[in-house]
Amino acid sequence: MGTRERVRRALSAYPAVLARVGLVERETAEEAFDLAVPVMVTAGLRVLIRLADFLMVGIALGDAALAALELGFQYYFVGFGLALALTSGTISVVSRLKGAGEHDRADLAVKQSLWLALALALPLTAVAWRYAGPLVGLLTDDARTVALGSVYLRIVMLALAFRFWSMIAARALAGSGDTRTPMYVRLVTLPTNVALNAALIFGVGPFPRLGIAGAAWGTAIANAVAALAFLWVLGSGRFSVRLPLSGRQVDVPLAAEIARVALPLWGMRLLQTFGRFPFLFVLGVLGTPTLAAYAIGRRVVFLALMPAWGYATAASTLVGQHVGAGRDDRARVAGWQTLRIALVTQLLVAAVLVVAARPIALAFGTGHPDLAVAFLRVFGLVVAGFSVARVMRGSLRGAGDTRWPLYGTVIGTYLYRLPVAALALPAGFAVAVGPLSVAPGFGLGLPAVFAAIVGDFYLKGAVNAARFHSGRWARVARESGIDAAPRGED
Repeated sequence: MGTRERVRRALSAYPAVLARVGLVERETAEEAFDLAVPVMVTAGLRVLIRLADFLMVGIALGDAALAALELGFQYYFVGFGLALALTSGTISVVSRLKGAGEHDRADLAVKQSLWLALALALPLTAVAWRYAGPLVGLLTDDARTVALGSVYLRIVMLALAFRFWSMIAARALAGSGDTRTPMYVRLVTLPTNVALNAALIFGVGPFPRLGIAGAAWGTAIANAVAALAFLWVLGSGRFSVRLPLSGRQVDVPLAAEIARVALPLWGMRLLQTFGRFPFLFVLGVLGTPTLAAYAIGRRVVFLALMPAWGYATAASTLVGQHVGAGRDDRARVAGWQTLRIALVTQLLVAAVLVVAARPIALAFGTGHPDLAVAFLRVFGLVVAGFSVARVMRGSLRGAGDTRWPLYGTVIGTYLYRLPVAALALPAGFAVAVGPLSVAPGFGLGLPAVFAAIVGDFYLKGAVNAARFHSGRWARVARESGIDAAPRGED
């Protein structure tokens, strides 16, 4: 028996073991696990690349560059968040059409997503290229951090259109039940990203030493390569969904349904992203070492969040296909069973990261390892809340019911996280809000920041779980008109 077969058998035994001890239903757990693992691998590689960026930039340029990388990436994340929202519409529509047996319309939905993506990505790239310096300068007054962050932002945003298309293709394939093909593409292109970044950051061999600009160029080039690979995959006609380059270009009802599903998630992503800026401002007031420690903790803990990302995609696929086929009862079971296996997996990974917090923090070369360890352990506390929020959002997304995750973001971020985080500011520290000047700080420092982070995630999880428990997502799916199959009993 080869190594690959032994690994496959070991992985397939995991849901069976959980079923044997009564934690999950075996059949649904195996389906969810099979769909989730390739997404976890892909997302894990992506996070490792971002970690590698931070490691290499930190070693080459220090804490100011780490802070610059975090601030520049936040603006890139505005576009990335819009891409995630749009592709949520893609996976929702494609999975329901596949469940209803409407394969040609599923292919046409991919094309609608591409046109919508270009309409969003190109203007954002132009704005970032023109205003990179002022945008980063809104978040910090450290001149070196602004200079480095603007260089990174201007270059990395050139990859946005390519990133949009790669995510659309991957989510379209996932909606049809194929999460392995995107993994294979990423297994080739993501290591290329690391190699390019290393060569361009440090000037390896014939490559110039570009520092933080090298991290941006490596990411931009690798994203272009991935986009071309996905274009070949969907254009070849050999896979479960296709991108038909000829024939009909526009289908208004399909585009409208993609937009209907995506719009609340666009709002949610934008609120999440813009909510990070005042939060980062608070961290910046507490000092560049605090901002750098947060950046390290956030990046590392993303590894613990990979299971939730994979299981959220699995939940969208399973719920969407069952809803499209008229099996609302099976969709409900799929959502809850996927959450169960996600929580078990996620907590195991989180425990390892929390225990290993100190050696991980030391690897980044930061001058303030205790701060990084503190953030790592606090992020470890949010893993369960994140898992509930993300997997339940994936289940709702599969049914096309995406408004409640938006409400959860408003509650968690704007009614809780930001007001609590503001208490960390020094007492009497004035913040200008339009013509007004307010002093919200109580001088609570890091305890207020930590409380803000933990409460935010658990509030979002509670809102999404309550909505899925209500069962009202089934009515939203029926009213969309995407699937025409007779319905199962709720």
